[in-house]
Amino acid sequence: MATGFDTQNPPFDRLTQPEVEELRAAADIGYFAPGEVIIARGAAAEVLHVVIKGAVEAREGDALQGVLGPRDSFDSRALVHGAAGEDFVAAEETLCFLLPGALVRRLIARNPAFAAFFYADVSRKLEAFAEARRPEGGMESVLRARVRDAMRHRAEFIDASASIEEAGAAMAAADINALFVHHEARTGVITGMNLAKAAVLRRMPLTTPVSALAHFDIVAVQADDLLLDALLAMTRHNKRRLAVRDGEAFVGFLEDIDLLGRFAGNSQLIPRRIDAARDVAELAEPARAIQDQVERLHRQGVKVEAIAEITSDLNRRLFVRLFDLVAPESIRAEGCLILMGSEGRAEQTVRTDQDNGLLLGAEVPEADLAAFRDAFSGALDSFGFPPCRGGVMVRNPLWSQTAAGMERQLRDWVEARTPEAAMNIAIFLDAVALNGPTVLLENTKAALFRMMRGESALLAQFAHLIDSFATPSLGVLTTLMTSVGVGGDVIDIKKAGIFPIVHGIRTMALDRGISTTPTAARIAALVAAGALQEELGRDLLGALRVFMAYRIASQIEAVRRGSVEEEALVRPSRLTAADRDILRDSLRVVRAFREVIATRFKTSVF
Repeated sequence: MATGFDTQNPPFDRLTQPEVEELRAAADIGYFAPGEVIIARGAAAEVLHVVIKGAVEAREGDALQGVLGPRDSFDSRALVHGAAGEDFVAAEETLCFLLPGALVRRLIARNPAFAAFFYADVSRKLEAFAEARRPEGGMESVLRARVRDAMRHRAEFIDASASIEEAGAAMAAADINALFVHHEARTGVITGMNLAKAAVLRRMPLTTPVSALAHFDIVAVQADDLLLDALLAMTRHNKRRLAVRDGEAFVGFLEDIDLLGRFAGNSQLIPRRIDAARDVAELAEPARAIQDQVERLHRQGVKVEAIAEITSDLNRRLFVRLFDLVAPESIRAEGCLILMGSEGRAEQTVRTDQDNGLLLGAEVPEADLAAFRDAFSGALDSFGFPPCRGGVMVRNPLWSQTAAGMERQLRDWVEARTPEAAMNIAIFLDAVALNGPTVLLENTKAALFRMMRGESALLAQFAHLIDSFATPSLGVLTTLMTSVGVGGDVIDIKKAGIFPIVHGIRTMALDRGISTTPTAARIAALVAAGALQEELGRDLLGALRVFMAYRIASQIEAVRRGSVEEEALVRPSRLTAADRDILRDSLRVVRAFREVIATRFKTSVF
């Protein structure tokens, strides 16, 4: 019996007390001499090892993949799936707890939270770990509830020929503030505010039929949709209420007050504060509120991809309002504001840097353009959006010009065939249009795809950017590679994990002419097209979410410390053993994906 076994060490903290006692009673201790192979690659194992003292190297041939220290466990693959993925070798005199495989497998079978640690694919492991970490009754549990659970009133209908007075009486009788209106073959909506404005402000007779007031541009969600989807719809369409359908039938309304009654967030309120801003100074407050919302959602356990989507919608509304406030009339008429980088992919959470530009349908007065460049980028500076170190901003003439000029610039980059030109093409590929003549971006991107068609050598050079930063093995202390720009027990999660996935998938999307920008959507499109194996696509998406989850925690901490230059740095020694395990698995996925890209695009020539 190993009485010193720490059952608060993940994943053992997911066991019930009777399961803990059963495991402690069965645990043994083993000694391994320096250089001794504890588990050979491809071999099965009948015990799960947990390091007590010493160090164990995980190796693939001569390549060191990681170093395991006290409280780390190995090898779940050998125990559950019958074959170790690496050689596990004692680096020094090592003591390990030995947990019987038969018992561990029984615990896996009856305890799903514990079982998550042993899943073979990263995506399932991430999902299960997220569920295990989620605060009970927190924001995430609310957002995963259904719309029908938050609706307070059922649908009430009125005929379009009914009068304002009759509509008001119907609302009062049902104690509601909105009615569905039947008008010929259409269904519309009339609200209490509509009635009040008609009677008080416009002095319309109370006998006026509601068909004159109803609006038919209904934004609806399904009753079985998640509240998260409803929140996003409210944010995206700037609505205080949504119609709710059950199939094709309207069954009620979901109002912002219904959401406020279920959680303490305010994402659905920020758009109105943005739209109400009368000048740049008044935009500063909702800009800060967006950043506060990121921290609030993270603190309450919302998944990082949901945080990114909510933040993206809010930021985009902020940028459009800023454009409306500072753009001269000539630019308002001809300009299309674009976002690039993680903002364009809807994958940014905590603010990193500005990645924006402007496409113009025709030349505008130079004085107007110069004034707009300074005003727009300067306002974002004042809102706390750091300037882009690479100059990918509206204030840079390279990224704010006519669409025809941008097309010529893209052709110059295609013909230049330099790493810098390839990176600029990559940046532009992530662009999304926010307002104005969005066809300008559509046409310019289409021209870029035509330029790249058949350019296999250029595509290979583009793909080679995936090797701009190395993906390290995850060990302890100085065993981490320093090629990502840091050393010691630190890893730059953006360079080591996020960038290789984002750029590799971006390369494959460019090769296939896929114009969507979010990495998850690109992965789905590539899998659907048969260009990416479904299992690899699932693991890449899971790994990306792992990296984003670790990064947002690092970003929030860096903002609090005032050291934003460390926003992507993660210290593995501060992670739990289970977290290090999933991070190690995620880095393994990235290394495998690098090999796929290298083989497919023949990048070895560079």
